[in-house]
Amino acid sequence: MAELYAEGRKANYDTADEIIERLKKKNNFIPSSVTAHREYSFVLLQEYRRFIQERSQNGR
Repeated sequence: MAELYAEGRKANYDTADEIIERLKKKNNFIPSSVTAHREYSFVLLQEYRRFIQERSQNGR
């Protein structure tokens, strides 16, 4: 997430998809079902939003 933040990526579903693609390239397990993938994207997006908010509050 720090890499995406440094790249100026916004918290949206395109970024969530990018996180998933980067995780796949690092051989992380990604659910294959459409429903699980959608839920995983949603959670990743929430966590990225939280990451951005924490950085904004801390002035980083």
